[in-house]
Amino acid sequence: MPLELDALLLAGAAVLLVAVIVAKIGDRLGLPALLLFLGLGVAISAPSGFHLFDDAALAHDLGFAALVIILAKGGLSTKTRELRPAVLPAAVLATVGVVVTIAIVALVGRYVLGLPWSVAVLVGAIMAPTDSAAVFSVLRQVPLPSRVRSILEGESGLNDAPTVLLVVAMTEIATGAQTHGYLMLALVIAGELVGGIVLGLALGWVGVRLLRQLALPASGLYPLASLGWAVLAYGAGVALHLSGFAAVYVCSVALSHGKLPHRHATRSFAEGIGWFAQIGLFVMLGLLAVPPRIEWSGIVNATVAGLALTFVARPLAVAVCLTPFRVPWREQAFVSWAGLRGAVPIILATVPLERGMARADDVFDLTFVAVIVLTLLNAPSLPWVAARLGLAGSTTDVDIEVAPLDRVEADMLQIRVPEGSKLHGVAVSELRLPPNSTVTLVIREEQTFTPHGRDRIRTGDELLIVAPSAVRPQVEDRLRAVGRSGRLANWTET
Repeated sequence: MPLELDALLLAGAAVLLVAVIVAKIGDRLGLPALLLFLGLGVAISAPSGFHLFDDAALAHDLGFAALVIILAKGGLSTKTRELRPAVLPAAVLATVGVVVTIAIVALVGRYVLGLPWSVAVLVGAIMAPTDSAAVFSVLRQVPLPSRVRSILEGESGLNDAPTVLLVVAMTEIATGAQTHGYLMLALVIAGELVGGIVLGLALGWVGVRLLRQLALPASGLYPLASLGWAVLAYGAGVALHLSGFAAVYVCSVALSHGKLPHRHATRSFAEGIGWFAQIGLFVMLGLLAVPPRIEWSGIVNATVAGLALTFVARPLAVAVCLTPFRVPWREQAFVSWAGLRGAVPIILATVPLERGMARADDVFDLTFVAVIVLTLLNAPSLPWVAARLGLAGSTTDVDIEVAPLDRVEADMLQIRVPEGSKLHGVAVSELRLPPNSTVTLVIREEQTFTPHGRDRIRTGDELLIVAPSAVRPQVEDRLRAVGRSGRLANWTET
């Protein structure tokens, strides 16, 4: 047993390091890392001619566990200030848009691919959710308008929960295990979804107040506590027969909105854990899908389904959902093209495998190939499409890190002035921070000094500001306002 464990650790570390290098290659090629991770899994498994990983139930469980971590990472990394104005269109796109997508893909599956209705609807439900990790692994170097980015992030975070419920329900219908009528089934799904959202909000509210009161002995414990609390929301949702995926995402967003201590460290930790979960997940799924098993007819069917999704279902769903909110056509066009599929559809395709549904292998293979086809079609062109539509811009918002100070009701804020920020050239006295808030230190080119009111801020500076906890939000708002609009931002404020 020790020898087997040592060999497993050696192999796992080697795969992890190769995956990290592969991610860098994908970044240069403009491809989402998920595609290369899948290829890594296939490359490991294909030479053997059989499944190295062939436990559908374990794949299902590990996939759902990874999805919980990915959703928690997405919620903890969300900038709620930007998400707030886009939450309603994102929510409509994640619900009504999912229904429209399922309907169109199901029609193609039934009348073009000749699938039974139950299987066709199941395929539509599996392929409906988008994946923000896939989108933004390509768009890290292409800043987008906050509304477009927030719609894509919000949609991908919110549409996982309803599609998981729909896939489970459709799998039960296809296997004959579903006893509810369709109306009752819709009510059950809606109830679980709403209940999960309410539970996530409640636990997020409690978590914010709890973590704000705790002065933990090490800063590294705050990210662990935040992630643990988010995963707790998922477990509580499942235990209460509610949507655990809705609970974990909403709870994570609430924690992010709560402006907890060491938010930058929490985001970095969540980002790292999210990458780890994605690497393990995609390599595992690559091991599960062996190319020799997939026939040419399956590749053709998957391509047809993917093209129908990209050129018909997705644009129509976006138009139906975003036109009432008067979203300009350029932004609608980009949201349509940027609806990449990634981890979630492949994870959902393990549900019928785990339940032993007839033709489950065909559904998994179709989903697997369709994700690859769509990624190769959409991902490399996203930066070009953003530029052609006039949506590629620059980001100048300051990044603010907060740490609580023990024994006093105050916080220390660390701010870095990015390229293009209008904080450049502003005198310290012109910041007009709330009372008792002070710029205590400036770090400039590896030198530090205590600033005076006449000293001017420069691009690349890091500022350390001490502020009473009660006015910290006003300090952050003021810094962001000056960063965006200059020294005259909100000039009537005192």
